[in-house]
Amino acid sequence: MSRTPHHPTREQIELPMVLDCLSDPTRLAIVYQLAQQERVSSELRCGDFNALSGKSNLAYHFAKLRECGLMQTRIVGTSRLMRLRREDLEARFPGLLDAVIKSAAKDADRLQLVAEFDVVEMD
Repeated sequence: MSRTPHHPTREQIELPMVLDCLSDPTRLAIVYQLAQQERVSSELRCGDFNALSGKSNLAYHFAKLRECGLMQTRIVGTSRLMRLRREDLEARFPGLLDAVIKSAAKDADRLQLVAEFDVVEMD
């Protein structure tokens, strides 16, 4: 049994699924924080999102983001490291992710998104 979570291929990423996934405020906040982290390091751990919600609720949202193709998860020991699938999304839907992140940044206060995320450099 593989510990690697299932990810859709680039061709399997569908626009309705991506947009539906982004319509949830918690998932939008996760994507926004992952995008903010890209400036320093491309990955965050599950625990980096604890301020958003409880562990089981976050696990549900992480799975939804992974299943629709917005996020990639890799397992290292007991940690799950997550990053945006920017290249795949840009190939399928040019400009979509940047437009969503830019719009979310404009509405960060109203959406209760973390404006400046405490980034942790990974070795």
